[in-house]
Amino acid sequence: MNRPTYDDVLRVSSPTEEAGAERRPVRIEEVARLAGVSPITVSRALRNPKMVSEKRRERIRQAVETTGYFSNPHAKALRSGQSDIVAVFVSNILSEQFSLAVEGLAEVLEPAGFQVVLSRTSYSYKRETTLVRSLTATRPAAVFITGVMELEANRSFLRGLGVPIVESWAFARDPIDMLVGFSNTDGARLVAEHFAERGYRKVAFIGRSGGRGALRRKSFAMHCERLGLQVQREITRDTVSGVPEGREAMRSLLEENHEVQAIFCASDLLAIGGLLEARERGLRIPEQLAIAGFGDSTLAEEISPGLTTIVADSRNIGTQAGELMLQRLRGETPEQTQRHVSIKLVCRGST
Repeated sequence: MNRPTYDDVLRVSSPTEEAGAERRPVRIEEVARLAGVSPITVSRALRNPKMVSEKRRERIRQAVETTGYFSNPHAKALRSGQSDIVAVFVSNILSEQFSLAVEGLAEVLEPAGFQVVLSRTSYSYKRETTLVRSLTATRPAAVFITGVMELEANRSFLRGLGVPIVESWAFARDPIDMLVGFSNTDGARLVAEHFAERGYRKVAFIGRSGGRGALRRKSFAMHCERLGLQVQREITRDTVSGVPEGREAMRSLLEENHEVQAIFCASDLLAIGGLLEARERGLRIPEQLAIAGFGDSTLAEEISPGLTTIVADSRNIGTQAGELMLQRLRGETPEQTQRHVSIKLVCRGST
């Protein structure tokens, strides 16, 4: 088997804290000093306000707001080595593949006494940064990410938490901590080679403009050039949440009257939407237009005539991530902290 190709994952630097620079957790002693009271008084005011005078409570409240101090059971649990929260950052909660990965993760972690808590990043740097900073309060035992973080400030912040971090859905050279992923570069190559083998020469791409979408678009274009295929059109979107974006993109492509023979959609959601739109317009699939996706959703096999797609075992990604976390949480050192999950192209009726 050929060695998987590393994904050239984007890294984004930002000198400003607003873009996500690391912030040191505030200690209760700092709040006490600013309020002019003892740390135990701050603790009492937060746990049982009636035990502290109104005047002192107001000073403590102002000090908490000024410092950004957080106090909750999860933070306390981690300081005593007993945190049971595993934070999961999911790019898109509508993704069947991400859901399967979270199930695989939970099936490993929950029997060991850990609780999985989900947060949605929505492919947004701003939202990602907000969630990353919230970990100062929740202080989880570990973090799982359905993707790889691009903002260097957020990568640094997570690394500074000192807990197991597992990224996924790409094969990066430099993960924050640990990685269970596959090569998006190789997946797009498989689609280009499949189109070439089927005799398609005029092709198009539909996908997200950033992240994995950009990796797949770049690789697809490169291998199309190598194989003599002509990329007639590239349609990209900042975010992809569901099938409607695939319909809209296909509608736009067809109305431009490009002589496209085959389309690579960088996610199954887009491919299914595109396939439905093409069929409603009377196009025969694949005789008049071939379509390939990426992800292998349940509908890929059920939808007529069946969607050709790139397949990765999503549940296995979560399972392996959970295993790596457990080893580290038990004080063990995993033999391999960067694991590759194999992918393959499954050919069905759409190509």
